[in-house]
Amino acid sequence: MNRRWSDRLIDNLLYPLAAVLLAFLFGAVILLLQGVNPLEAYSSMVTGAFGSKNGLADTLVKAVPLMLVGLGIAIAFRGGVINIGAEGQLIVGALFTTWIGVQLGEQLPGAIAIILGLVGGALAGGVWGGISGYLKAKMDVNEILSTVMLNAIAIQIAFLLLRGPMIDPAELAAGTNIPHSARLPKTTDMPRFTDLAQMLGITGGADEVGIGGYLGEIYNVLVQPSRLHSGFIFAVIMAILVYIFLWRTTIGYRIRAVGLNRHASRYAGMNVPRTIVLSMTLSGMFAGLAGAVEILGLHHRMFEPTAVSAGYGFTGIVVALFGKLHPLGIIPSSILFGGLLVGGDKMQRAMQVPQVLTVAIVGLIILFVVSTDYLVRRRQNRRLSAEPDSLTTPDEPASPSITSAEVSA
Repeated sequence: MNRRWSDRLIDNLLYPLAAVLLAFLFGAVILLLQGVNPLEAYSSMVTGAFGSKNGLADTLVKAVPLMLVGLGIAIAFRGGVINIGAEGQLIVGALFTTWIGVQLGEQLPGAIAIILGLVGGALAGGVWGGISGYLKAKMDVNEILSTVMLNAIAIQIAFLLLRGPMIDPAELAAGTNIPHSARLPKTTDMPRFTDLAQMLGITGGADEVGIGGYLGEIYNVLVQPSRLHSGFIFAVIMAILVYIFLWRTTIGYRIRAVGLNRHASRYAGMNVPRTIVLSMTLSGMFAGLAGAVEILGLHHRMFEPTAVSAGYGFTGIVVALFGKLHPLGIIPSSILFGGLLVGGDKMQRAMQVPQVLTVAIVGLIILFVVSTDYLVRRRQNRRLSAEPDSLTTPDEPASPSITSAEVSA
């Protein structure tokens, strides 16, 4: 039996919003202890993230890798495995995309080079994630340990390549030896929003169409030069496709069923080890895709791996949890956390507060979001106790188990 609309509203919207508010409340206490006015600090954060064209553009730019990583994390969690290795998967995806762009970018038409770079990055991330999935499925190796170790390996491989075979020849000629790759050909650059606006014939500023405030800034992002690239549209499309995959295909149903109860899924005839490997591989592919988009859409060269990943692999876990592990919920969640990252930098400069305060607020959000799952489970248990004949299906993400009859249905 499906949950009532009001229950879905409380579980999927009100609880996460309450978690954010509580995190900001605790953050306000920390600000007060440091002698900073919380209202002024949070005002500068919101203004920095959404109050200007450049701020909004930077928020959406940071939302792109968070959204793609979050989608991969959601797939892994739905399959019953925990992917802590998105950082490493993002890095190897960025590395392989860079290699493809440098080696083949000038030999192929721009569109084909971009597509090949995206596919290459996804495949590299998928292989890196699939290693942990295989170890988990065949040898029962803890995926948390294996993914964290693979993160460290990916970082060291990146440094090795960037100081050797992939280093920019210009750096060698100058004798500076800065560890970064050559700049990818401009034909491999993903189109900016400004380019798309020109292609569609959208011109003019916000004042010409009579809209102001935040709506005006949104319009300005579309028609005025900024860092925002078409990767944002690509990420949103991917979120929709992942939703269709998980909820409208047989393979997606099997992933969710295995994640809810492996024993019942095995009893129903599902290949549980293969599904675990598939879940981790797909999760790694989306993290690798995030690295590919960062290279093709934003950086256009590979440099220090930890700077390219920028913690997106770990923050993406929070994005996925805050989005209730639902692909469509991850879209606004990624924008929110992108705004936190951009607004946090603005708050640091304006109010002279430590940058780690933003990290602390994100950590508090994690704590409260995870705590809300406990409340959701209590509400579900009470509801199921009141309706003993009802059945739980994989459509209910917070359900702790699934019966064999449900899997075989």
